[in-house]
Amino acid sequence: MPSPKTAFDVIVVGTGPGGAAVARELTLKGKEVLILEWGDYDPIRGSVAQTFKQILVPGKSLTVTSELLSVVRGITTGGSTIYYCGTAFAPPVEMLKTYGIDISTEAEEVRSAVPIAELSDELMGAGPNRFLDSARDLGYDAHKLTKFIHQNKCRTKCALCSYGCPYGAKWNARHFVDEAVENGAEIINHAKVTRVILHNKKAVGVEYKKDRQTHRAYASTVIVAAGGIGSPLILRESGIRSAGFDFFFDPLVYVYGKIKGLGNGKAIPMSAGVHFPDDGIVMTDFNMPHLMKIAFDLQVFKFKQAFSYKDTLPIMIKIRDDLSGEVTRRGWVKKKLTKDDRLRLDKGAEHARKILKNAGATDIYRGWLFAAHPGGTVKIGEQLDTNLQTRFEDLYVCDCSVIPQEWGLPPTWTILSLGKRLAKHLLAKDRAAPAENENVIPLKAAS
Repeated sequence: MPSPKTAFDVIVVGTGPGGAAVARELTLKGKEVLILEWGDYDPIRGSVAQTFKQILVPGKSLTVTSELLSVVRGITTGGSTIYYCGTAFAPPVEMLKTYGIDISTEAEEVRSAVPIAELSDELMGAGPNRFLDSARDLGYDAHKLTKFIHQNKCRTKCALCSYGCPYGAKWNARHFVDEAVENGAEIINHAKVTRVILHNKKAVGVEYKKDRQTHRAYASTVIVAAGGIGSPLILRESGIRSAGFDFFFDPLVYVYGKIKGLGNGKAIPMSAGVHFPDDGIVMTDFNMPHLMKIAFDLQVFKFKQAFSYKDTLPIMIKIRDDLSGEVTRRGWVKKKLTKDDRLRLDKGAEHARKILKNAGATDIYRGWLFAAHPGGTVKIGEQLDTNLQTRFEDLYVCDCSVIPQEWGLPPTWTILSLGKRLAKHLLAKDRAAPAENENVIPLKAAS
């Protein structure tokens, strides 16, 4: 029998929005929860050094495809939400309903639990306003984007959104982890989970490495929430070999232009945008820290532009890419852009050029390609049922990997909603309510 210090009601692997939401909800109901996080729990300082440590370590938080697309993920408490832009796209409720999942109630609950609102006029920077005005002038359906931001705490000229927000203005999943810990959850950092322990086709615990030693922890329920790359790796080692194939990673490209009189370039990124749902394209402003712009410009040999920060307006194009590829055994991403993917990027970039030109921009150029949030590696309807459970009893997944089809949007609000729904299911199951499972669609029958 395991010792009391290694036995819990629930083990949550990972602290992104899915894991954080589940842990918070369960601890609010008195469940004993162990949270295992590969990264640190250091205070967010908003520094370049910390950013490199948490999202730019090759082979850990940074992987590069054969086409030289960088794929980054946050390895720290709060996951990639520490470094995201805090953009709150509403969940695709109707799409998920076709897979037997309704998160409409949970989506509204998230709206009540975290700050979600368009930026006030006072927080809109010169660049985003110029983008918005030019796009509207050309007839685009451009509007302010809703943000996960405590606007009373925001400092618009700090330009630290992309380095994590040291002022607590940008909401991130760490806030839910903090609440879970305050409510009694135990968190172990620098703990890399390698596999789920199974007994009679049921999850009973996990094995993890910390300080070069292998440890075990036990629970009646295990929730893997290690992200679109981390979760399939754990599941493969646990007997689910089909995880980690045919996924999306929402590629993006920046288009830059020089606009005289625009100012110092500091503004909240993704303040305004245009969504082309039929084309699978999202276009937004994207002011970034100077050092980040230097790095991006050097990738496309724009040496002169790299050190020209003032009066620059970057526009980001993000697309809904085709499902393809493989997450390798070592966690590298093997995925190539399809012809249709490149056409979407080209089409989006042309929209950006038109908006920049209409805004009076000169020296317009296109940057290199990146990938934003890998997901769909452990899909609902394939590896998971409608309660996010795998074929092994009491083994669940809750993160971007569960999304069942092509995506192309910021996923945080959706994942938070799925996390709240999963917590409700587990609490109902614990109360032995059979009706909660009546509408579950078996894996082979799920569409």
